[in-house]
Amino acid sequence: MTQKTPKGTMGKTSIYTIAGLLVTAALLAGGYAWFARTSPSQTAGSLEQLTIATYTEYAGSCPIFVAQEKGYFPSEGILAVIQPHPTGKAALEAVLQGQAHLGTSADLPIMFAALNDRPVSVVATIFSTEIDHGIVGRRDRGIVAPASLKGKRIGVTLGTSGHFLLDAFLNRQKLSPSEVKTLNLKPAELAAALVQGDVDAIATWEPFLSTSLAQLGGNGAIFPGDGVYNVLFNVSGTLDYVSKHPDTMKKFLRALIRGARFCREAPDAAREIAARTMKTDVAKLKALWPSYRFNVVLDQGLILALEDQSRWAIKNKLTDRTDMPNYLNYVYLDALRSVTPSAVTVVH
Repeated sequence: MTQKTPKGTMGKTSIYTIAGLLVTAALLAGGYAWFARTSPSQTAGSLEQLTIATYTEYAGSCPIFVAQEKGYFPSEGILAVIQPHPTGKAALEAVLQGQAHLGTSADLPIMFAALNDRPVSVVATIFSTEIDHGIVGRRDRGIVAPASLKGKRIGVTLGTSGHFLLDAFLNRQKLSPSEVKTLNLKPAELAAALVQGDVDAIATWEPFLSTSLAQLGGNGAIFPGDGVYNVLFNVSGTLDYVSKHPDTMKKFLRALIRGARFCREAPDAAREIAARTMKTDVAKLKALWPSYRFNVVLDQGLILALEDQSRWAIKNKLTDRTDMPNYLNYVYLDALRSVTPSAVTVVH
């Protein structure tokens, strides 16, 4: 930041005041370095600020981590401010409350927002995988097979993809949600609750899944969610914001496409960036990385998933609504269709 001093006032301004201002500016610049990187050819004042509420503990945010780290955002004219959140649900809520321009989340929070007539608008899906959700149980509580979950206390974060995974998994075992006792816990609380024996099992996602299993050691049994739930991780804004800022959305998507490509084509370097941002061990990401799909798309599969989840929410009375929203009203196609037409396969 450059402080301009009117002509003729230098003699009236204390040298100590000027020094103090310079020190303060330097400290602010240093603390802000990661959250708002700029390219050498552009100054912060020439960039458009975009606040992105980001689930920073999840590898699905890799395209955003990379776009920030590698300078892809400023190269497109964007000053990205990464606003960290502990869940995708919290990130989307920040967007809907006007605290951020865009946010990352799985499909479940988007579905619930639509059911409640909140003005969410999906700009793109940036990540998908089938194997980073699952259930971990304690063998000493008799959990050795999926069917043995019946009658058990299961920790889960209600209203999230972990909740949907649990119900879908139970359905595969011909069990109903009423045949288990669920305890609503925050994602970060699940591992401790399981290890301490407050619950018999937990339904969650990575990295909490691996952490919980490792802490249980030989006492842990894991039931992966592959074939039960395919995670679709998205970037969304409010309908009003994204529709009124089409050029911003295009610039953002171009940077994100570069970030996703880096996550695919330079996995070692991408994992280093993701692990550093997530504050986790890079080794924990390596085993799962080959199953991660980093692509910036708007696919018909998202619409089908949201509809399927809506039926689940309505059936289980998780909403007062009884009709299906038209999810075409909750996706913003124009920006991605303009940047990469082949990436949009939503039928409209």
